[in-house]
Amino acid sequence: MTAEPVTQQSAPSAQPRPGHDALPGTAATPAAQAGPAASRSPLPLVRASLSPSRAADFKTCPLLYRFRSIDRLPERTTPEQARGTLVHAVLERLFDLPAAQRTPQAAAALVPGEWERLVAEQPELAGLFDAAAPPAAGAEFLSSATALLDGYFAVEDPSRLEPAERESLVSALVDDELLIRGYIDRLDVAPDGALRVVDYKTGGAPREAFEARALFQLKFYALVLWRTRGVVPRVLRLVYLKDAQVLDYTPQADELVRFERTVMALWRAIEQAIARQDFRPSPSRLCDWCNHQAHCPTFGGTPPPFPEQHPADPVAADPAVPGADE
Repeated sequence: MTAEPVTQQSAPSAQPRPGHDALPGTAATPAAQAGPAASRSPLPLVRASLSPSRAADFKTCPLLYRFRSIDRLPERTTPEQARGTLVHAVLERLFDLPAAQRTPQAAAALVPGEWERLVAEQPELAGLFDAAAPPAAGAEFLSSATALLDGYFAVEDPSRLEPAERESLVSALVDDELLIRGYIDRLDVAPDGALRVVDYKTGGAPREAFEARALFQLKFYALVLWRTRGVVPRVLRLVYLKDAQVLDYTPQADELVRFERTVMALWRAIEQAIARQDFRPSPSRLCDWCNHQAHCPTFGGTPPPFPEQHPADPVAADPAVPGADE
């Protein structure tokens, strides 16, 4: 079977279109759980871990990786990040409802309660809108989250899906030394054991030149699933809620072998940067959204002293949390 090209689609309505739900999610089957027995044993203690988000940080800007993974500089949650977390929470909760009740109206009704839960769990979100914000800012924020949910219903019919896993933490050991891991938004398993990895994106669909970057995260998950379950996912799906578009990709085993080598090469580069305490900035248009300009030499700042006992060695150095890779 040859690799399928990346395809983008958009839907004008909430009706499912041919091919979009051809792989319905079901409970995990024995075929989907196949794989070496060793992969079911507890992973041994290793000295490092890496998630797609931290790997992408290093690829984008080595200094950003240092600020986030080694210095652990605080970052303020933006309204866009909070909205993404909220929408992911609602889509996860939606599948707790009976299939017939998974409607746009039901999803919209979940928004206020899920936001209250998130604020209770993360009190800092209560200060998302400062005193200078207009009184209606909170209501507009919730309304914008509901609008993104409309984009979801335009491309998928959740009444036809029964995901095997939601917000699932997956991990695998590479070369007996590096733990790669992350949270999968949704994993669908077909009756024949075929896997579909689904990731929700609250931003707009990328231009063709950036499609490879968008798929990096999903290939990361595909590699983990292949190494732990012995199954190469049949479909990697990116759902862009803002534009109501779907991007599907079919990976191949030989492609994942090459990707594994890429991940290890990336980690070797990180190791060298740690050994040399040399993480250089890589200026780009993304700098406009960076939280750490005050510490970045590109903007006249000075990085903090390199920690004597930095947290880049233990597994806990790269905590994977739901939504971190969004």
